[in-house]
Amino acid sequence: MSNAAQKRAIENYRTRLTQRGFKRFEVLALESDRELIRSLARQLAEEGPEAEQARQTVKALVSGEPPKTGGILSALRRSPLVGADLDLVRSREEGRRVDL
Repeated sequence: MSNAAQKRAIENYRTRLTQRGFKRFEVLALESDRELIRSLARQLAEEGPEAEQARQTVKALVSGEPPKTGGILSALRRSPLVGADLDLVRSREEGRRVDL
């Protein structure tokens, strides 16, 4: 980077990243984990449900706490069918007679 224009371009680029809320990190890891860490960083940098799910999964993994229970119940409570008047009662039939 002997060129002043290159240095200025990198400085401007990093300033724009900072304005968007990004920060540079240096990470020490095994060479075999390089692509994994880069892809995770790309995933976390995006907005959306996939990024939030990845963030929560990694947090749960590194916290060392056991997974919390009630996930199925909370998912059912978020269902769009909550509050819908569904008739879920089945008629009771004895069945048919079979001669053995």
